[in-house]
Amino acid sequence: MTPSANSDMVFPHWNDKHGAVWGHQPVKLDHALHRLPLFTFEALADLIDHYPREHYSLIHMGGRGGRRFWREGDIAGMKGAEVIDWIRNGRMWLNLRNVNAVDRRYGALLDAAYQEVALRAPGAPMFDTKMGILISSPLAQVYYHADLPGQALWQIHGKKRLYVYPRSAPFLRPEDLENIALFGVEVDMPYHDWYDEFAQVFDLDAGDMAHWPLNAPHRVENLDCLNVSVTTEHWTRDIVRRHKVNVANGLLRTAIGHTPRSRAITGPGYWTKAAMQAVMRRTRWISRQRAQRREIAFRLDPQTRGGIIELGTPAE
Repeated sequence: MTPSANSDMVFPHWNDKHGAVWGHQPVKLDHALHRLPLFTFEALADLIDHYPREHYSLIHMGGRGGRRFWREGDIAGMKGAEVIDWIRNGRMWLNLRNVNAVDRRYGALLDAAYQEVALRAPGAPMFDTKMGILISSPLAQVYYHADLPGQALWQIHGKKRLYVYPRSAPFLRPEDLENIALFGVEVDMPYHDWYDEFAQVFDLDAGDMAHWPLNAPHRVENLDCLNVSVTTEHWTRDIVRRHKVNVANGLLRTAIGHTPRSRAITGPGYWTKAAMQAVMRRTRWISRQRAQRREIAFRLDPQTRGGIIELGTPAE
């Protein structure tokens, strides 16, 4: 059964303080998605069996304390149950992007969740919502990064630790957001161990959800267990305008060598930048830059449980 916006099935214990801090401070609250049949391992395996190639990313990352790397791969036609087993025994994660568009059952669930948020935390209208499902290995990690739309992380199976950092220098610089907007690779941001002294840390179990302010940098560490999480994103009018400014300022900085002095989302300067980034998008310059940074480097090895086959230069 899909929760409705008028039930307590999505957020059973939401209270006034959650609505007051939503979008302003990192917040952790409980949800009920992990109890739904859509998120059993059998249902997830079936979903993977039919998932379009253009809507998933398989990521192989470095171990904790070792050399940092981040490469994309391919599941090579393996069955969903095998893929989950390989992830359980490897060091990788699978991101099923846009699952709400691929499977309307998840789309209905996403709509119900955001309808409930809109009722309980009134604010700017949210639109263009998306849902992804992350299936990740024990002790896997997502490196320090930031996201452009509004974000939330919903834990379904397993346990992970979330670190949320201030969204100001030195933790976040304008050029970081510009590079993400241009190239679509979020994990290239500079990070130092001492940043953790200034982070808010949340331990997430199945049934926990975390939301943080727009663009706040964060990173994630899985505990020693297979993890399944849901990511959701949303846009508002102001978020869309900020994105256009990030693209335009990034073009000025990267392609022209000019350091932008304004991040305003109103006035003549904003409209000039909005028009400029729209023109550049039509030239496909941005899409070509992104393709160069997201090459497929490996595929799963059907003969070795948890193994991979290199398609390029080995990372280790």
